[in-house]
Amino acid sequence: DAEIATLITPRTLVIDHSQFPRVDGPPSVQPGRRGGAALGMLVTPINDRGITESERIFTLLPKGFREFGGAVSGHAGLSEIALSEFADFFGFEYSVEEKQSQFLPVEVGGKFDVTERQRRQVLELECFIQRLVRESDHTRDKFFPVTALAQQAKAEAAKDPMNRVTPSAKFSESTAKFREYFRDEVLGKFDDPLLPFHARSRKIYDKEKWVGYDVVLDVFPDVFAWGVLLLPKDLKPGEKRPVVVCQHGRNGVPKVVIENDEKAYHDYAAKLAERGFIVFAPHNPYRGEDKYRFLSRKANCVKASLFSFILAQHEQILNWLSTLPQVDPDRIAFYGLSYGGETAVRIPPLLDRYCLSICSADFNDWARKVCSTDAKYSFMFTVEWEMPYFDMGSTFNYAEMVALLAPRPFMVERGHWDGVAPDEWVAYEYAKVRRMYDTLGLGDRTDIEFFDGLHEINGKGTFEFLHKHLKWPKP
Repeated sequence: DAEIATLITPRTLVIDHSQFPRVDGPPSVQPGRRGGAALGMLVTPINDRGITESERIFTLLPKGFREFGGAVSGHAGLSEIALSEFADFFGFEYSVEEKQSQFLPVEVGGKFDVTERQRRQVLELECFIQRLVRESDHTRDKFFPVTALAQQAKAEAAKDPMNRVTPSAKFSESTAKFREYFRDEVLGKFDDPLLPFHARSRKIYDKEKWVGYDVVLDVFPDVFAWGVLLLPKDLKPGEKRPVVVCQHGRNGVPKVVIENDEKAYHDYAAKLAERGFIVFAPHNPYRGEDKYRFLSRKANCVKASLFSFILAQHEQILNWLSTLPQVDPDRIAFYGLSYGGETAVRIPPLLDRYCLSICSADFNDWARKVCSTDAKYSFMFTVEWEMPYFDMGSTFNYAEMVALLAPRPFMVERGHWDGVAPDEWVAYEYAKVRRMYDTLGLGDRTDIEFFDGLHEINGKGTFEFLHKHLKWPKP
């Protein structure tokens, strides 16, 4: 709190370390809801902590900086001493000892219901936010006019009779500043240098057509990346092959994309290895439910998020993959499902060594998905309370994030009965993606596959997409 207090200075600041009502946790989940509020407690900090933190403010300010009222502790509600301090800043005296009226105010307006007042205030906030959601398409277009930039890039390229400038190159130039903004202001980026990856491995699979290894990489002190590498057995000496990074979803581990025909994944990583692709299945840290949500909440305090860790881990994974003699570093693709699909539109746009990305079982109208209070698909009614990111509804929906990836190939895999969103939301958002690629003359670099299925890998159109753009022959 001391750092936040310095943002108030040199304006008046009085700190009254008083007691407030204790809240032991969020209310229980109401019938019909799938989740509840964020976990946590509200407890008055002990006096010594409040006083120590208030004294720390002085250590953060230049010497001789304007003084402010100190911490007052041990009172329930606003203390008389704090009122006196506050009044003093305005040049008048407030005396605790002044004679007070012997008559109490008389309530003449009927019984006042504080619960009803709170309900009205919450409803007012809800209505305001829902209006922002409805207007968010226009708000984002003012911030990041994807269609206009694509049209402008096409027009500028047409002015070059020698065809030395392509629409995609001009478009990439115009989106560079938005890519930087998304990385720094929305997801957050750690500036610490990556450690040498110091790869460690052990063999854990030996199948008919491929072998698999557990791999661990250093990232930062106390932060590591790990996953499973699958190598086809028919690799020839000196041969370099494309890689598909297969990313699991929430509460998963690498093996769920490889074995036991898990209902959402259908062993798609193993199937790709059988087709001759090198596969790496990394672990992303969205596992352990509220444990990783608390990590994301703490990261928010230093302008970071859960994806700040994931971004660094994948940068290190690419560093390592690019050194393997069997890997063609120009043909490393990303293919993720669910939270892995969420990763597919956030991480590859920022790491250009991913040559393409496939988003499965996640592509969405994100502003509505996070904030809507009248749609059953919304995160407002689930346990995923870590999903809001800073001002994302006003800056980047899925179409805008894919614009950061373009002109690299991009595909959506969508089951009709996937509960993450209705088809209408997905098709509406993807239409903007298709228009952008078509405007740039790159319509063959994007696709969407709808299939009669659930929240799962289909492995048909996406596999065709990988063979095409990674230039690897079909079996």
